[in-house]
Amino acid sequence: MKKKAKTTIKFLAFFSIGIFLFWLVYKDQNVHELLGALKDVNYFWILISLIIGLFSHIARALRWNMLAKSLGYYPKTINSFFYVMAAYLANLALPRMGEVTRSVLVNRYEKMPITKAFGTIVLERIIDIIMLLLCTLIVLFTQIHVPLNFIHNHPEIGQKFNNFNFSYILIVLLIIIIGFFLIFLIFNKRIKNSKVYKKLVDLIKSFFQGLKTIKTVDNKPLFIFYSFIIWFLYFLMMYVCFFSIPGTSHLTILAGLTAFVMGSFAMIAPVQGGIGAWHFMVIAALISCGIDSDTAKVFALVCHGSMTAMLIVVGFISLIALPIINKNNK
Repeated sequence: MKKKAKTTIKFLAFFSIGIFLFWLVYKDQNVHELLGALKDVNYFWILISLIIGLFSHIARALRWNMLAKSLGYYPKTINSFFYVMAAYLANLALPRMGEVTRSVLVNRYEKMPITKAFGTIVLERIIDIIMLLLCTLIVLFTQIHVPLNFIHNHPEIGQKFNNFNFSYILIVLLIIIIGFFLIFLIFNKRIKNSKVYKKLVDLIKSFFQGLKTIKTVDNKPLFIFYSFIIWFLYFLMMYVCFFSIPGTSHLTILAGLTAFVMGSFAMIAPVQGGIGAWHFMVIAALISCGIDSDTAKVFALVCHGSMTAMLIVVGFISLIALPIINKNNK
């Protein structure tokens, strides 16, 4: 009961943050004008965007299959796709819940230990961070004026970082590390002989075995190709949405990449599906590219709304379909 209450409180807290950010972005927007603008959207391009998005998730499933096979597991591609989509659905409930949900589903249907599954998923996240940093470097070299305009227009963000004292955090972390080290040094034999320690060591080894799967992947060029294609399709999914609105249809690929990168950083925020944070960052990026505020807000609402709706629908289908297609899996 306490666990359910804690989960509910977390959900409401994160959701409230997202809703507040969303309200902050759209509070001055005329509702009637917004609804009128939504009627003028060319939803053909939104449909194309969603199809591209599904292909990106299929590519992610195929890439993860390569990691699973290197550990001696051979999941069906349809299963791996459903794991991915169920994870996205879980992230809409609680931030970072998707990784845990996906690990549990892999354990249930593939009999892969949760720690190994989680290790492979963490490895995927590390690769995603590398890809995001590569995209960020391209933006910095080609569109540096956009992030500079963003910082200039929002000086309060830079001020928060200046006021944040990282030295205190480093001191506290150092004290904690030294404390753990001294405890281990004093009670070395007792700790090593305890069942908890042995179990923890086994779990850590299993986790790192999942991380190390990159070394044993059979076809590394194909794995790298999947990593690039996933992020290219992510970008394309957002970029084609520009053609759905006359005011954004003229934007260049580099302008699209800038908005994509800023939106991707917003997805790191601890709110469900980046709601509010994603809108704020993408709208700011589009305004810095010369798009008027109203058009930018319509684009953000349509693009994020359609992607979220797709994740919800396909995510629920995935949860329903998994036990059906695996009914013979005891």
